[in-house]
Amino acid sequence: MALADSLERLQRRTIDLLQHHYPSNRIPIPQLMNLMADAVEAGKIRAIGVSNYTAEQMRLAHAELAKRGIPLASNQVHYSLLYRKPEGDGVLDACRELGVTLIAYSPLAMGALTGKYTASAAPRGLRRFLGTFRGKGIQAVQPVIDLLRTIGNQHSKTPGQVALRWLLENRLVLPIPGAKNASQAAENAGALSFSLTVSEIEALDAITLPWKR
Repeated sequence: MALADSLERLQRRTIDLLQHHYPSNRIPIPQLMNLMADAVEAGKIRAIGVSNYTAEQMRLAHAELAKRGIPLASNQVHYSLLYRKPEGDGVLDACRELGVTLIAYSPLAMGALTGKYTASAAPRGLRRFLGTFRGKGIQAVQPVIDLLRTIGNQHSKTPGQVALRWLLENRLVLPIPGAKNASQAAENAGALSFSLTVSEIEALDAITLPWKR
């Protein structure tokens, strides 16, 4: 029913990628994957993805779809220089093993990696209550911003573009930064027009190790 409603709202006959956005105790993963496989075979969707699935849940979904000859296309999870948990919890390794694209949401850490927020220029709205944007949190991020800016200067790029490029250097990863206007969309697109050196990637890896846990 939800898929039919989405197709009607979008005025489309087929959805290119349908992602199940959070594991649910209300329906077992094998049952859900088979329902989605039915939709693929019916021509209603072209690819199946998941979101916020653990490595174990990904493997279960992948195995069930494989029985139908359908690949698991993606797992959309939180991932950025300031949230590197997918590297430690097995999700990134599972993506590599299964040939699944990791779609990284909040790749700019809600704007923290753009460099526009400092202790003297705090954000408005709900973000001002988050640890990353307050006190010791925002102070801890500043060395990362400094390095992003230094690297960016070598490529005529901004800190945010360098942060996105760090993700893009991993061929398994596809970041999906938000954009409130055309200017921000163009800014994000700038991450596609350059590459980081091995030493730059290693430097960013090293300085953000505290966010890997």
